[in-house]
Amino acid sequence: MTSSQITSNTLGFLKKLSKNNNRDWFNKNKDLYLKAQENMIAFADALLLEMQKHDKIENKSGKDSLMRIYRDTRFSKDKTPYKDHFGGGFQREGKKLRGGYYFQIGPDSAFAACGFYAPNPEDLLAIRKDIDYNFKDWKKLLANKKLRSTYGEIEGEKVASAPRGFAKDNPAIELLKLKQFYFSREFKISEIVKPGFYKELSQTFKNARPYLDYMSEVLSSDANGSSLL
Repeated sequence: MTSSQITSNTLGFLKKLSKNNNRDWFNKNKDLYLKAQENMIAFADALLLEMQKHDKIENKSGKDSLMRIYRDTRFSKDKTPYKDHFGGGFQREGKKLRGGYYFQIGPDSAFAACGFYAPNPEDLLAIRKDIDYNFKDWKKLLANKKLRSTYGEIEGEKVASAPRGFAKDNPAIELLKLKQFYFSREFKISEIVKPGFYKELSQTFKNARPYLDYMSEVLSSDANGSSLL
């Protein structure tokens, strides 16, 4: 059985790939990739089991959560064929549990992210309306000790000016400008290679639950609190 600890061989493969990002090298070293992939599947399986202790996750296996290492270069100026990292995501199960979790393991560092990276127009408007109506609740939410100590500030791209329908002098204007609403945390190599890193990563995601649970309520009920689902 493959260990759930991320190995130096896996990180070594990613480092070599970043320096030799071409099909010839990859094909000649396919065995290194397969061993690294096997290690990442074991890690993701262990992480999924930990996640299931505190949240309902839609993914049925760690392998199901992992993304392909092959890049889609059709619409990109960067034509390198492979990603130089392993990435994976977990989706919360059911219509009422909103938000997702993402992790990325690179040759020199890793990071975790959770929240809403690309909300559809309806969800984006619902979030902005809630920020406008309940700004005090948002300030309290974003000041949550576990959330702030784990992640810091909320992140995301912003529009240049006030979104349509919201005043420029709105007290919550900086939050309203956001079109993404997520948190992220970086990890050092010394943290990644620890035997229990999957537990640390799971706890990192768990610490975002106050935010995800609040957002689930916002996106599954109307302004009066009635269910939309």
